[in-house]
Amino acid sequence: MSFLHDKHTRWYCIFLLSFLGLFMLAGISIIDIQTKAAKEMLFAHDNAVATSLLEQEVSEVIIATALTSKEESTSGSQFLNLIGFSENMDSNRLSYVSSLKKSMLPSILSMGLLGSIILLSGTILFLRDREKLYHKSEKTIRNYIDGNYTVHLPQTSDGTVYQMLSSVEQLATMLQSKNDTDRKTKEFLKTTISDISHQLKTPLSALMMYQEIIESEPDNRETVKEFSVKIGSALKRIEQLIQSMLKITRLDAGSIIFEKDNYSVSNVIRNAISELTTRSVNENKEIIIDGITEQMLYCDMEWTGEAVGNIVKNALDHTDSGGKIHISWEQTPIMFRIRISDNGHGIAPEDIHHIFKRFYRSKNDCHTVGVGLGLPLAKAIIEGQGGFLSVQSECLQGTTFTLSFLTES
Repeated sequence: MSFLHDKHTRWYCIFLLSFLGLFMLAGISIIDIQTKAAKEMLFAHDNAVATSLLEQEVSEVIIATALTSKEESTSGSQFLNLIGFSENMDSNRLSYVSSLKKSMLPSILSMGLLGSIILLSGTILFLRDREKLYHKSEKTIRNYIDGNYTVHLPQTSDGTVYQMLSSVEQLATMLQSKNDTDRKTKEFLKTTISDISHQLKTPLSALMMYQEIIESEPDNRETVKEFSVKIGSALKRIEQLIQSMLKITRLDAGSIIFEKDNYSVSNVIRNAISELTTRSVNENKEIIIDGITEQMLYCDMEWTGEAVGNIVKNALDHTDSGGKIHISWEQTPIMFRIRISDNGHGIAPEDIHHIFKRFYRSKNDCHTVGVGLGLPLAKAIIEGQGGFLSVQSECLQGTTFTLSFLTES
């Protein structure tokens, strides 16, 4: 009886049951009325028969016996046939039967007509409501086909029809989500390609210029050597740009699966800065590691090292000769924090809210080399592992980056 969960069907069934009940009551009433009429007509017939027999001076006892007798016989049937009364005779010749028929016919026809009108009206109302529901649903589904998801299918009742509409609504939601994902993917690819094209334009133009200079002075060893070095730097920058863009694009696309485990924090830090220690010595800068070596961090060692390395590299880029980069960590019951501080140039207030944007370069960073992807990549890596990256800085007072990870219970 699951179809009764549908409100319209339930009300229609209630209407049918009510109609049948009323129809039966009306039929019983008509039967009572016609029974009373038949009794009156039978009494009038018996009265006429008794009156006729009394006028012929037939004994009252005989008349009473005749009127109350229930016995039938062949002789009685033969006598009635003889005077023209039989079961097959036209009922119109029997005045009492004809009168009874005439009195019953209007009542029966009226009850049938009224019942038909009520039943037809209720059925039409039910079908009209169904038609409205189907028309509205069909219009909404056409909107879904056209990509318009601002309207929704009726979800105000239970029943098989509404369950079907609910399933269609869920399908539409999935299609909308897929369309949004496809649109965002296209926008992301468009933006990424535009960014890569823009960033490659400068080093490629420089390479073309260096190559023309070398071609114009092939015998000048100093010129060839100078611009060969510049070509190497430009190629290195292109490689760094492409590698960084590939990594950050994979992170944005969700194709990176972080292989997290418990690692010694000191090992994570040392692996992250292993390629930067030589640079710090050459630039007369000091990297100081300060923390409890036994403490463990639940993370992806390779990717976390990438993030730490990018932040340390950024600190080296913005710290003068003799500067210090300090790396420390601490563990609380709910958080594990790694702090990377430097005593360099600091970040201007107008820049601090933009440093995690891709390719963002401050107007004060003209003297530094970079593509503006190190910090956005570090942020994407940390957030991809469920942590977050924050920064505090003052101009000429240095900068502190804090990598925060939730402590695994």
